[in-house]
Amino acid sequence: MNHLKIGWAGLGNMGTPMVTNLIKAGFKVKVYNRTTEKATALHEKLGVEVVRCPKHLVEDVDMVITMLTDDAALKEVYEGPDGILSATLPVDMLAIDMSTVSPDTTRQLAALCEAAGIWYMDAPVSGSIKPAEEGQLVIMAGGRPEDFERAKPIFNALGKAAYLLGENGAGNYAKLAINTFLGITLQGLSEAVIFAKNNGVSPEQLLPLINDGPLASVVSRSKSQNIINHDFTPSFPLSLLAKDIRLAKAQGMDTPAGNALADTLQEALGKGLGAADMMAIYQYLEQEYVV
Repeated sequence: MNHLKIGWAGLGNMGTPMVTNLIKAGFKVKVYNRTTEKATALHEKLGVEVVRCPKHLVEDVDMVITMLTDDAALKEVYEGPDGILSATLPVDMLAIDMSTVSPDTTRQLAALCEAAGIWYMDAPVSGSIKPAEEGQLVIMAGGRPEDFERAKPIFNALGKAAYLLGENGAGNYAKLAINTFLGITLQGLSEAVIFAKNNGVSPEQLLPLINDGPLASVVSRSKSQNIINHDFTPSFPLSLLAKDIRLAKAQGMDTPAGNALADTLQEALGKGLGAADMMAIYQYLEQEYVV
């Protein structure tokens, strides 16, 4: 039985399976979600305690963890009228943010937390819904080594590996780098399929060649059926990938492939594809470049 008590904010596509795994691992968890339906559903399924505002998450807990959509949502949970920082905070409590946000936001919140007598760690994850459900995420952290050690039981329940990369913000930089690589991979896969299709080789013919060869990857294999079936039901929405690439550019990413990816994503958003899966990069490029 794990004796750590956790307050958790954010029950989206990633947050819900992550909380489920913590509960299965024996942690005591209470949750907050901006829309109450998801929190109520988790309470009915697993008996998790639900609180009505973020400041109640920190009552009698060892750690508070956030898994939110973007910087604005994260700042609201911390700095809003009923936010975490408005509460009477347990001494030396550890706050862990597992969202994908700007390193600047992380450093700002880390400073506010330290001034309030608690500690802050950025710990975004690599992996989408299925790895979250299976506890197979890869966690990249920025913060104090002693806090990383404190968080290891949590990370062990959520992921297959966890790395401490440096001070606050280091985890964010690593996640933005990984998502830049992810986006470039998706665009490269799409362009290869389009080139082949324009020259008489169908996606159904090309993709097995890629996936049986040296260029195969988890990404190419998992996204092949999206392309073949023209199914862009979101596991990770294109709008969130576009957000991450905007964050990377704001932190100085200015390279040829990265800039091309940023342009493609913005154009796809302009075509109304933001709510589709990130593999809708192919859908947009197909519309523009298949002859």
